[in-house]
Amino acid sequence: MDLMTQETLLLKRRAELTRDLIEIEDKLDDPMPKDWGDRASERQGDEVLEALGNSDLYELRRIDAALGRIADESYGICAKCGDSIAEERLRAVPTAALCRQCA
Repeated sequence: MDLMTQETLLLKRRAELTRDLIEIEDKLDDPMPKDWGDRASERQGDEVLEALGNSDLYELRRIDAALGRIADESYGICAKCGDSIAEERLRAVPTAALCRQCA
């Protein structure tokens, strides 16, 4: 497995998520409309944005953990059993910390 390629992919995805989170935060900071109907609709939209933001934060944490494993040379080694994680799994789920059996 080419760790440089994996690291590049992870860093690219991390940058995308960071941009998305900045946009979400900016939209959530918009002032609420004065009309009650518009305000209710805006609040529903905000709830969706918050859920997307939480999902992005979760993925960002997983990416940071994977980058940490690359840095400490434990990337591709199952955190539970110590066996190697299959390359196919790492290609499909670059943030995987567990092998298929332990997951």
